[in-house]
Amino acid sequence: MVSTFPNSSSVDLSRIRLSIRSLQPQLVEWRRRLHQQPELGFQEKLTAEFVSQKLQEWGIDQQTGIAKTGIVATIKGNKLPTPHSLLPTPQVLAIRADMDALPIQELNEVPYKSQHDGVMHACGHDGHTAIALGTAYYLQQHRQDFSGIVKIIFQPAEESPGGAKPMIEAGVLKNPDVDAIIGLHLWNNLPLGTVGVRAGALMAAVESFNCTILGKGGHGALPHQTVDSVVIAAQIVNALQTIVARNVNPLDSAVVTVGELHAGTKGNVIADTARMSATVRYFNPSLKGFFNQRVEQIIAGICQSHGASYDLEYWSLYPPVINDMKMAELVRTVAEQVVETPLGIVPECQTMAGEDMSFFLQEVPGCYFFLGSANSEKDLAYPHHHPRFDFDETALGIGVEIFVRCVEKFLVEWV
Repeated sequence: MVSTFPNSSSVDLSRIRLSIRSLQPQLVEWRRRLHQQPELGFQEKLTAEFVSQKLQEWGIDQQTGIAKTGIVATIKGNKLPTPHSLLPTPQVLAIRADMDALPIQELNEVPYKSQHDGVMHACGHDGHTAIALGTAYYLQQHRQDFSGIVKIIFQPAEESPGGAKPMIEAGVLKNPDVDAIIGLHLWNNLPLGTVGVRAGALMAAVESFNCTILGKGGHGALPHQTVDSVVIAAQIVNALQTIVARNVNPLDSAVVTVGELHAGTKGNVIADTARMSATVRYFNPSLKGFFNQRVEQIIAGICQSHGASYDLEYWSLYPPVINDMKMAELVRTVAEQVVETPLGIVPECQTMAGEDMSFFLQEVPGCYFFLGSANSEKDLAYPHHHPRFDFDETALGIGVEIFVRCVEKFLVEWV
């Protein structure tokens, strides 16, 4: 649990416009309703129904059922383009919010606790959806303040197996074509209101592998008659760490973590098989394809030296989240105008966590950023994916203000 943040009461919210501050109770209500009804990836039926109902209520055009449960809302501004604009067609800015929850049993004792056993919004996606709804509502009521088009993408299955790619394949960035995209992640690694934004790599590529070592079992007292899969697995786990230490440029960050290792049934029995599962993370896109080759080389070499065989399954989940320089600058300048915090804007905020927002950023220029949501004074600083995760809901209004100002800056000034 984080407990070293500056005093959250020092956050100045006076720059958030009155109309968005007055929307705060609604944002909290929507977020808490969503929190009570969490749903796993591609199962977000109640969430999608709630989002769709609100959009319909506000008269916002929408497409539903995209990649099973995804929704795209389209809002057209009424403001005339600036006279100096040479753009032949209206600019289109997309905003992305993920909707899915995690297979975690919530331990918080709050009135809005999850009502779905074993499922919980433990990463803030309920807040992301509420912020996107608030942004949609505000923009629909203030279409006279911007020109161009805003597409708000409510995405399923960010946690797993990934809803961004199927939504892109379904055409959410087309008709009209999206020129740029932004998105945020409520972040309990930063105190309330602090914004983490940087150009370039923000979050890591995510790759995984499962490997089964096939040895020969036998009695623990007669090891010469066996091929010990446990000894082999142990050597492989240690050797895999040399990939980052000795094969990756020290200026490039990367991680190879074996998180699971299962073997054996009894202390005096040498196991014939050992199974391991691992995750691989890196920022530099040029490393794609490198780790799967090096991992197999190490596993094959060690197994061969012991007379064992192996079964390896390696796959790529998400590429790294790479922010466009110009769009990151847009978000940074907006964030500086919205809220003052003791830490201000944090540029070096990289994390080895992964995000399928990366697929959107591969298609169009954009920026994904962190919005601090932790408040240790209220015991709201547990890390993401923790069964007691929760966040300071003051961040909801801040998120709407940042999104709205990004729209105004991109569609009015950014020509």
